[in-house]
Amino acid sequence: MTSIDALAARLRAEIGPRRVLTDRQELRTYECDGLAHYKVIPALVALPGTADQVAAVVRACAETGTPFVARGSGTGLSGGALPHADGVLIVTSQLREIVEVRPEDERAVVQPGVINLQVTKAAAPHGYYYAPDPSSQQICSIGGNVAENSGGAHCLKYGFTTNHVTGLEVVTPDGERIRLGGPAPDAPGYDLLGAFVGSEGTLGVATEVTVKLTRLPETVRTLLAGFRSTDQAGAATSAIIAAGVVPAAVEMMDVLAIEAAEAAVGCGYPAGAGAVLIVELDGPAAEVEAQFAEVSALCEANGAFETRIAADDEERALIWRGRKSAFAAVGRISPDYIVQDGVIPRTALPSVLRRIGEVAAEHGIRVANVFHAGDGNLHPLVLFDDAVPGESARAETVSGAILDLCIEHGGSITGEHGVGVDKARYLPRMFSDDDLDTMQLVRCAFDPDGIANPGKVFPTPRLCGERPARRRGAHPLQESGVAEVF
Repeated sequence: MTSIDALAARLRAEIGPRRVLTDRQELRTYECDGLAHYKVIPALVALPGTADQVAAVVRACAETGTPFVARGSGTGLSGGALPHADGVLIVTSQLREIVEVRPEDERAVVQPGVINLQVTKAAAPHGYYYAPDPSSQQICSIGGNVAENSGGAHCLKYGFTTNHVTGLEVVTPDGERIRLGGPAPDAPGYDLLGAFVGSEGTLGVATEVTVKLTRLPETVRTLLAGFRSTDQAGAATSAIIAAGVVPAAVEMMDVLAIEAAEAAVGCGYPAGAGAVLIVELDGPAAEVEAQFAEVSALCEANGAFETRIAADDEERALIWRGRKSAFAAVGRISPDYIVQDGVIPRTALPSVLRRIGEVAAEHGIRVANVFHAGDGNLHPLVLFDDAVPGESARAETVSGAILDLCIEHGGSITGEHGVGVDKARYLPRMFSDDDLDTMQLVRCAFDPDGIANPGKVFPTPRLCGERPARRRGAHPLQESGVAEVF
């Protein structure tokens, strides 16, 4: 009996035989997350139904030295939930109870498998909603949102997941259940809650999440503006923010993204537009009306040739439909694509977008741009055909060059999709060796044995007993075949 066979037998006894998968065909279901470019079949999949069962699985992994990876709905776009070939994939999708909704405290307590949009549906009868709204909010889970610190179209005004989580129950990498934070804000001591949110599964597994609820706004107004170029749309975005207006959302799509959205969902965006802006304002009615007039005037002053205002919720949903479908929609115009995620200062939008177009043309690759213009969070979609020899490699080159552009302009290699396995090799371009060693010391404090989502985030994981220093020669994990040095 192999070590995995023995572990499977133990887990079947502890959490039930139907909650442990070892058949290769069943395991293939979990070989990748939303980034299908990377695929690994796990040795074993566990489907716990309670927090106690999650702890039992993690404890078994800790006692046997078996690596584990936590997975929610599998919608991540950085390979953060990519399985380990010799490890356990812990799928939390069956922990999907909304434990309680407390409008009097503006809080909800949910399990990690709860779908993002379900929180809003549960809170809406009380006059509240959950603000973070990734494009995948109809299928992505709260646990995954916590792991990746997900944002969404409305993060410009309302912030990311970390701004809306006040407490967590966590299973640490040794199998212990602990609580970080709680319903009250700003717990004293070190901000371990802040460290955990966005840690991409490297510090443990969340089994319960306490989130903030936001009051439904009195008024929501949505505007769609068509421009001849992304330069004009970018200038309009900067002008809106410079005027002191903070919209709930400012989203931009370029001509290729518009083409894809029209082919997929027929959203009816302005004909001939080289770019469109979706600007949404919410809040007290008098404030929204005053700001809306100003936003409309600024769009027109910066070259908008057509503006439309949603008359009701149905028209508002139609405007958003094209933006929300953008990632999947590019499948209508390209057989393969890479979803990139970087951040730049808003004022750099025109120059960076022009340079992205130049780099793409130099390599014979098309790039569709769709992104959160209000906070400079880019989502370039690098289009290619894997059946054409060399095109995949050229697409990867363009994708990497986009991240380099973000760093050159004082930005980041990720805004909300995380580092995962896809961007680990780019992290040293943002941080020094000392920076990376300090970060890994935090990781080692939670996971001294290095079994929680190994091989993710950091390009050269080191043993937790190592002294931080510039390394020479092969890393011990590299020699053992566990890690790869990029």
